[in-house]
Amino acid sequence: MEFRIERGPLADAVAWAARVLPARSPVPVLSGLLLEADAGLLRISGLDYEASARIEVEADVVVPGRVLVMGRRLLDICRVLPGGPVLCAVDGSRFSMSSDGARFGLSVLPRDDYPALPALPELRGEVDAEVFAAAVGHVAVAAGRDDSLPVLTGIRLGFDGGTMTLAATDRYRYAVRTLGWKPRSPQETADVVVSARRLTDIARSLDRSGMVRIALDGSTIGFENAGLRITSRLLDGQLPRHDKLFAFPECAVALTERLPLLDAVKRVAVVAEGDSPLQLSFSADSIRLRAGYEDDVASQYLPADLDGVPEMTVAFNPSYLVDALSSFDATAVRFQLLGPGQRALLSGASPAEEMAEHSHRHLLMSVKPLV
Repeated sequence: MEFRIERGPLADAVAWAARVLPARSPVPVLSGLLLEADAGLLRISGLDYEASARIEVEADVVVPGRVLVMGRRLLDICRVLPGGPVLCAVDGSRFSMSSDGARFGLSVLPRDDYPALPALPELRGEVDAEVFAAAVGHVAVAAGRDDSLPVLTGIRLGFDGGTMTLAATDRYRYAVRTLGWKPRSPQETADVVVSARRLTDIARSLDRSGMVRIALDGSTIGFENAGLRITSRLLDGQLPRHDKLFAFPECAVALTERLPLLDAVKRVAVVAEGDSPLQLSFSADSIRLRAGYEDDVASQYLPADLDGVPEMTVAFNPSYLVDALSSFDATAVRFQLLGPGQRALLSGASPAEEMAEHSHRHLLMSVKPLV
């Protein structure tokens, strides 16, 4: 095996494939990356028991072949190689890399013990890569971090015809984003849960141009675009449905600019300790933010509009409110409010969001206001 490739594309490809390698594994070969060179292409693959990744890049292949080497050591070497072309070759039981006078040698792992890369599941449709990545980012902030409740650490992917729904909740907040996609069949339906950490990493790593093909079966989801292919095992269980929670038939509605509010929340929350809430007092033409107790207090006024009631005061966990406001792209944000200690629904209020019928919504449970 022998091939030549530029250092930049090689380092990027190795870093992309290495993202699925386990931090620790009782099976040594799962710490390896499989390199396959043939017909002008270098294919790099990695896997563990939960996910697999494969990427293809162009290379000048002199002698086709396959080799398995320690993935993280290979990544470390790629990061320090000099710029320019890198000559890679297998000589007996050693994989060598040389560039601009620098030379490295890596021991070869036993390839026969390496599991076969899982096949991509059945293709279900495709979605715009940039839109999909943004949608994952919108909802991932609401996913749980408690591994004792695995399903709550996931993002729901629901497919119903030409509509895709992404949702996440940790029981204290619930984010939902809907978007259009191109199903293979007009009657396409599915409802699965994918690790939020894994899906966020996948979305960030995909090429932000073109379409992402989505494949799915009963236990695995796969994504493919621009020479990249990655699979992940699904989480068992289902997230609670959000339909009734997101119904606000009679409520007060407040409207304010998003970025000034986000800045004010961060500023006022400096005096909030632990789980101390941040209070929002809405009136007809303003909103007052307040946090802290006794001597350590902070407050700020901002313009706002309130309809439905003369005034209303609610309070939220400040970090949850920052996460919610940060997840939106809209210039203004709408609050639908039921009252103190009850749920509140945030949605974007820009013209684009209006046209999309609030496709991105974030529900927060309000807490007892400050005394």
